[in-house]
Amino acid sequence: MKDKKIAILGCGNLGLSIVNGLLSEPSIKASNLTVTRRKVASLEALKSRGVCVLSDNAEAVKNADLVIVALKPYNVIEVLEGLKSSFNPNKHIVVSLASGVGLKQLEKVLGEDIPIYRAMPNTGADVASSMTCISTHDKQGENLKLVEECFNTIGSTIVIDDALMDSATVLGACGIAYVLRFMRAMVQGGIEIGFDAKTASNIVNQTVKGAAELLIQRKEHPEFEIDKVTTPKGCTIVGLNEMEHNGFSSALIKGIVSSFEKIQK
Repeated sequence: MKDKKIAILGCGNLGLSIVNGLLSEPSIKASNLTVTRRKVASLEALKSRGVCVLSDNAEAVKNADLVIVALKPYNVIEVLEGLKSSFNPNKHIVVSLASGVGLKQLEKVLGEDIPIYRAMPNTGADVASSMTCISTHDKQGENLKLVEECFNTIGSTIVIDDALMDSATVLGACGIAYVLRFMRAMVQGGIEIGFDAKTASNIVNQTVKGAAELLIQRKEHPEFEIDKVTTPKGCTIVGLNEMEHNGFSSALIKGIVSSFEKIQK
């Protein structure tokens, strides 16, 4: 990755998270990154870090090897239509982050000769902790390796079928918000039982991080770890049962399904 030039078109919140993650990787030079936005004033901080900031997408594509399209789903096709003459099948790899815009739609615009990928990272990229799902019809293993290497600098990657990318958007990208809302509720509960907000936040943040690490490192089912702390007649099982009586799990599942149905529409 250290010699590859990367362009991020439409550098909004997610694009900024990716840039910050990439810049945290010592092998990636800021001078090899180009970002675009119509109003570049909001990207001045990146310019001061050595990143090339442009308002011209075509100019950004010209010098890039890997083009990450971070545009809004509703205008990604229109913008790519205007840029298709800028792409070279022997030079460019295109990665779209747009939810709801499938590989076949992208290939219809850019042609099947251009290596096209879809990727769905989340804002954990900002601290190099994203979960990025990737899909493609490209058969070139070296291209996939490069795309994975790029997104591995901002967290972890997994390759999935394109038909599951909408589901990946909900579970991985929207999922950040679901988890944060759960954490906010834990902090509020902590305040109600006596902690100040800062102390409650510190306890909750580390507790959630520890729970995730248990599952990541040990590869066990969540219930396996839950059973370890739910002793007979104990306070944990009382709390869990009260949450379930009030629809905790079902509400979360319904929220995930509702988000998925929104994308499908």
